[in-house]
Amino acid sequence: MPSSVMHTPRCGGPQPPVAVSTVGLRKSYGDKTVLDGIDLRIPAGSVFALLGPNGAGKTTVVKILSTLITADGGQARVAGHDIATSPAAVRAAIGVTGQFSAVDGLITGEENMLLMADLHHLSRREGRRVAAELLERFDLTDVAKKPAQSYSGGMKRRLDIAMTLVGDPRIIFLDEPTTGLDPRSRHNMWQIVRELVSGGVTVFLTTQYLEEADELADRIAVLNGGRIAAEGTAEELKRIVPGGHIRLRFTDPAAYRSAALALREASGDDEALSLQIPSDGSQRELRSILDWLDSVGVEADELTVHTPDLDDVFFALTGSDRPNRPNQPKEAVR
Repeated sequence: MPSSVMHTPRCGGPQPPVAVSTVGLRKSYGDKTVLDGIDLRIPAGSVFALLGPNGAGKTTVVKILSTLITADGGQARVAGHDIATSPAAVRAAIGVTGQFSAVDGLITGEENMLLMADLHHLSRREGRRVAAELLERFDLTDVAKKPAQSYSGGMKRRLDIAMTLVGDPRIIFLDEPTTGLDPRSRHNMWQIVRELVSGGVTVFLTTQYLEEADELADRIAVLNGGRIAAEGTAEELKRIVPGGHIRLRFTDPAAYRSAALALREASGDDEALSLQIPSDGSQRELRSILDWLDSVGVEADELTVHTPDLDDVFFALTGSDRPNRPNQPKEAVR
């Protein structure tokens, strides 16, 4: 099994600027090596998801890149600034929201926003304007005057992100932002992330929910044993795990026999009149099979594509228990 997925840049046209890059990032705590040479390159205006089992070092990466802790080795640049030599410039360009909210529950949502505006040295008038705009954007205007401790988990998380946006950061680190949220609140958070990216913000996301990474991320890296075990788009990662196939089902026994004769690499089920062809699920392979069926005049009544999902990738690369993801069918009938 390949240990990583290489991504070849597209030729032609300018490449987007790099929002976050690391080379050989290392961190240890005593005898325990948490990060053992992490290389990342994240284009501006994209969503990057870092996956890994509990204790893999995801939060450590976020803390280093947001200058909360220092690395033991390697280099990193965030928003064009070196994290070691220009930490203040890095902090001015980023926002960080962790799985544990920074919201002060004893004061109102509006007061939380105004406190953040003060920390960013906004004038009183500008602070009130920005706070009002963000509270409206995150659908919190109706509860702005209520103590934040009365908010639901999803509302607190929205307030937390709204507070992060007071400083107009171009890069936001979301460290497991939907942990503990109900499905509706999680989907609301996904929509917020999409809106942020459509506005040009770069999002660095850590999550245990593979469905979340599949839904949101342009690129995904799997962190395991202190190293990046694999990186690529969701589709690229799914192709490195064996077991993908295309299934053809027939109702006409003669058509089934003709297809079975021609497709010698396929395994057949004579009783079900179906053929299973090993495939990585790529469009090219699918188109090739459809073109072949047309050329020999054989018509399949049903074509089903099965590709490994991110659960399979995660399990294969980390050897850990299957992570949090609702059970969903892996086969899609075309």
